[in-house]
Amino acid sequence: MYTKMDSDLSRFRKIVRGQVRKELKNFISSGDIITQIPSQGNRKSQTLSIPLPQINLPKFTHGPNNNNQQKGVAQGKGDVGKDVASSDEPGGQASQSPADHAYESEVTLDELGQLLGEELNLPRIEQKGNKTFEQKHRRYSGVLNQGPESLHHFTRTYRSALKRSIASGIYDPKNPVVVPIKDDKKYRSFQAVNQPLGSAVMIYMMDVSGSMGDKQKELVRLTSFWLDTWLTHSYKGVERRFIIHDATAKVVAEDLFYRTRESGGTLISSAYKKAIDLINNEFPPQDWNIYLFHFSDGDNWSQNDTQLCLQLLDSSILPAANLFCYGQTESRYGSGYFLKDLTKHYQLPASGKVVASQISDQGSIIPALKTFLGSGR
Repeated sequence: MYTKMDSDLSRFRKIVRGQVRKELKNFISSGDIITQIPSQGNRKSQTLSIPLPQINLPKFTHGPNNNNQQKGVAQGKGDVGKDVASSDEPGGQASQSPADHAYESEVTLDELGQLLGEELNLPRIEQKGNKTFEQKHRRYSGVLNQGPESLHHFTRTYRSALKRSIASGIYDPKNPVVVPIKDDKKYRSFQAVNQPLGSAVMIYMMDVSGSMGDKQKELVRLTSFWLDTWLTHSYKGVERRFIIHDATAKVVAEDLFYRTRESGGTLISSAYKKAIDLINNEFPPQDWNIYLFHFSDGDNWSQNDTQLCLQLLDSSILPAANLFCYGQTESRYGSGYFLKDLTKHYQLPASGKVVASQISDQGSIIPALKTFLGSGR
């Protein structure tokens, strides 16, 4: 039964959801909730605690003091000898400002992804592929003569009893009473079927050469979290692969992806070759929605390697991918030329499978998310 309390609770949850959405852009830029990022398991159902200090809960207040009436335990001076905590007694010094009481709201990553899409006005992703992951799904498609009462099929049971009554001659149209017996009972039956689920793979690539410092990696981590949150909300199944590179590239675990720092030079093509190997060996493009995200400070070993990167993108990566995103962080050691080369070659920001954004500080994360995800691919 739906009660008034249920209505009030639903209304309060809508207020909390509105506050979370109101504070979302601050969360994106500050990175306060990234420390809770789940690295394993089903991320869609994982919950995050979000502090909302601006929620004011209902409270009682005194009415106006009319006719010089006093507020307190009683009105008037009272009888002699009746001590009722006189206000003249010394006490501790109180603050005139109300205390901030933070309300922590728990939201799942799936809900957070939905709020992100609403706040940034992100389009729905057009999925491709019709299989990869499959889950067992019950389909009630038959009827049996035996089964649990929870699956009792009333319509089929009544129909069977009616047929029996008519066939046996005991049915009276003037008094159409039909009483099912045990042999009349019918029960729903189900069979387990494999239900295909749309799925995606996210391939993260990051330059870990000496020019990429801790600040640059933190920007990559923050941006990657929100990219992951949106795509996890958009797809039933998401796989992730992480590639680090300097002069050579290798596939690593997620925690190592953000902590590794090398001191060698930079060959961006090594990461693209490794990504192509992953696609060819594990993720057929006809079945997978493939997203590639590359983060670098834009410094590459030579112009020849940059030309090789463009060839690999054109010949192998872009034909297979839904989207290729390049995020360039600022570093005093990085030249930043790679973004210029991408922009010139693909005539950015023209819409297509290649999108790029400059991520100079935490305030640049929201524009980068809109750039990366705004195409709806």
